[in-house]
Amino acid sequence: MQRLSRIFNLNDPGWGRGQGNNGSGPPKRPSGNGGPPDLDQVWRDFNDRLGALFGRRKGGPGVPQSPSGGPSGPTPRQSKIGLGILAAAAVLFWLGSGFFIVQEGQVAVITQFGKYIATAQPGFQWRLPYPIQSSAIVNISQLRTFEVGFRGNARNRVLPEALMLTDDENIVDVQFVVQYRLRADGAPEYLFRNKDPDEAVRQAAQTAMREVVGGRRMDFVLYEGRTAVAIDVQKLMQQILDRYQTGIQVNSVAIQNVQPPEQVQAAFDDAVKAGQDRERQINEGQAYRNQIVPLAAGQASRMMEQAEGYRAKVTGDATGDAARFTSVVTEYRKAPEVIRQRMYLETMQQMFNHASKVLVDTQGNNMLYLPLDKIVQQAARDGSTAGSSKVSPAATMPVVPPPAVPTVRPPAPAAAGSANTLTRDRGAR
Repeated sequence: MQRLSRIFNLNDPGWGRGQGNNGSGPPKRPSGNGGPPDLDQVWRDFNDRLGALFGRRKGGPGVPQSPSGGPSGPTPRQSKIGLGILAAAAVLFWLGSGFFIVQEGQVAVITQFGKYIATAQPGFQWRLPYPIQSSAIVNISQLRTFEVGFRGNARNRVLPEALMLTDDENIVDVQFVVQYRLRADGAPEYLFRNKDPDEAVRQAAQTAMREVVGGRRMDFVLYEGRTAVAIDVQKLMQQILDRYQTGIQVNSVAIQNVQPPEQVQAAFDDAVKAGQDRERQINEGQAYRNQIVPLAAGQASRMMEQAEGYRAKVTGDATGDAARFTSVVTEYRKAPEVIRQRMYLETMQQMFNHASKVLVDTQGNNMLYLPLDKIVQQAARDGSTAGSSKVSPAATMPVVPPPAVPTVRPPAPAAAGSANTLTRDRGAR
């Protein structure tokens, strides 16, 4: 070891000054010129010292010579020691090349002679050095994003990717963004199962979007169905990527813009406005219907209630009249003369209560009794019920028989030309 340190001692002042220091003897002191060492001489000195380690010596002053006069070579023991040291250093260097560091959010895929054997987690790791084993670092925490149908902004369209056909044979311009990352256990699949997994994700996104849009109508894709379309596309993409064993997890599919092609945009706007006007008129008609129908239903219900009340009233009156007539018939059968006389008097009383003339029978009794108090009361009652018109007491004066005559007998047949006699026709009764 001292020999090696002496050979490769960089503090030797004889380096690069051509003093023939080969490590076999004490170094010579530098000359007194004090100039910088020559680079060519430094390289020659290094080669001489390295050659001396392997048995090649350069002759010079102070160098031991062989008996024949030539430079003496190293002993076999020295050669073995030198070779062993170099071999040990090479082995240590080769083993040290197997250490590597895996950062947080990354994994290392270790292969042995090209075959996958393990996945190293973040931290300080070691594997067998190359060419036995090798490692590939894969970032699994990175969220990767790509755009379909545009690049950068919505105006920079890529029409071959954006134009799609709907179920009702219309063309729509669809622009969307896909975000994905690698699964924790998907690094080997990402590296070895597919030639270009990122391009496979892009193609799977276009395939899934065209299939989903092709099964929907244009109005559904443009308006109320954007969220549903994005969810369906994400599910279909994940199924395709799992079938290809890419080790990729789709995080989200966001539809940025959906519109008709520019060539038919104006006509489509007109159609949209017409549809909006149609919806507005339908809503107005529905509001008018909601206002009129309950009102008509209320009126119909009120009329039905009134009709039911009238029917109940008429039915009740008819039932009461029929019951009263039945009772009168029953009594009439018991005493026909009495009932007939009573009915006649009641009918005459009802008629004379509303008569405007007074008929007086002067035969048999010249005394006329007028109940003025009752006439005044009757006139007051009639005046309150009539309202606006006044009737004189004489016009509504009833015929009241005198107290001495309790009953009214049917008048005898009057002589021809008698104007003061009231003739009652029993047949008319």
